[in-house]
Amino acid sequence: MGLIAWLIIGGLAGWIAGNIMRGGGFGILGNIGVGIVGAVLGGFMFSLLGLEAGGFIGSLVTATVGAVVLLWIIAKVRKT
Repeated sequence: MGLIAWLIIGGLAGWIAGNIMRGGGFGILGNIGVGIVGAVLGGFMFSLLGLEAGGFIGSLVTATVGAVVLLWIIAKVRKT
């Protein structure tokens, strides 16, 4: 996948995760950052579980799951 595709997936995943976790996004750059880090985290988690997701939709699902987990971790760290 090219850089543009990664940015699009990252932006969408970050926006979706932001809406799931707290009801709003973080702006375009924040969404992309959360989505890309979430994609790495989601890919790691999926590999631990033996799951594979291919294509645009699979990458979006993986990135979104990872971004939701990332935002959950951030929320827990900020509370303490």
